[in-house]
Amino acid sequence: MKRGCPMATYLKRQVIRIIAFIVLLIIYLINSRQLTTATGYAKSNPGLATKYIGIMLMTMAVILALFAWLYRRQLQQGNPHHFKKRPFTTKSILQLFGFFIGMLAVQVLWSQLIVHHILPMPTNQSEVNAQALQLPFWNNFYSVVAAPVFEEFIFRGFFFNFFFAKNNRWSVFFGILISGCIFGFLHTLSFSVTTLFYSGLGWILAGCYLHFKDIRYDMALHFMNNLWSIL
Repeated sequence: MKRGCPMATYLKRQVIRIIAFIVLLIIYLINSRQLTTATGYAKSNPGLATKYIGIMLMTMAVILALFAWLYRRQLQQGNPHHFKKRPFTTKSILQLFGFFIGMLAVQVLWSQLIVHHILPMPTNQSEVNAQALQLPFWNNFYSVVAAPVFEEFIFRGFFFNFFFAKNNRWSVFFGILISGCIFGFLHTLSFSVTTLFYSGLGWILAGCYLHFKDIRYDMALHFMNNLWSIL
């Protein structure tokens, strides 16, 4: 019996993984779009806005259950990086704050470049701020609580399980590099200097994930970063 071409099999598997990754991303974007729709009706039709909020919360619960189940299933099938729940200790919490300080340093540097008119203000940040004013509680809730969970599952958890599962130097290096670049691009939907800013934050988050090997640390770091940005 003839065996299939290894290269063809590999390419087919990668295409399936890319499609699966895109589908998971679309699921998350649909949920966030429900909040955008609710925000659009916040002033003109509060009742309809409330209905969309309810739909968003129900959808969020279903997606969270789906993502958590799929992530655990992936790790059960193959886990060369040895990702798992690890206890929070004084040392690990201090290290987590070290990553947080790194993210703050990137943002402070970037803000100074903007203040001194060396770099432009990110257009998407202005849009986010304007949207938050229409429906402040739910937009801030989504930004601080929901987005960190969903984005860490997608850009770190699923991404490394799909494409960079091997536990070696080059897999780790390119995994962090590409994960951050995708994270940056999807926050700007363009290739600009601002993309580099978000990519830098993505690289720190990816480094955090591979350092602690526990996605809860990454979610906590993302949570702290987003909370700081609205304070």
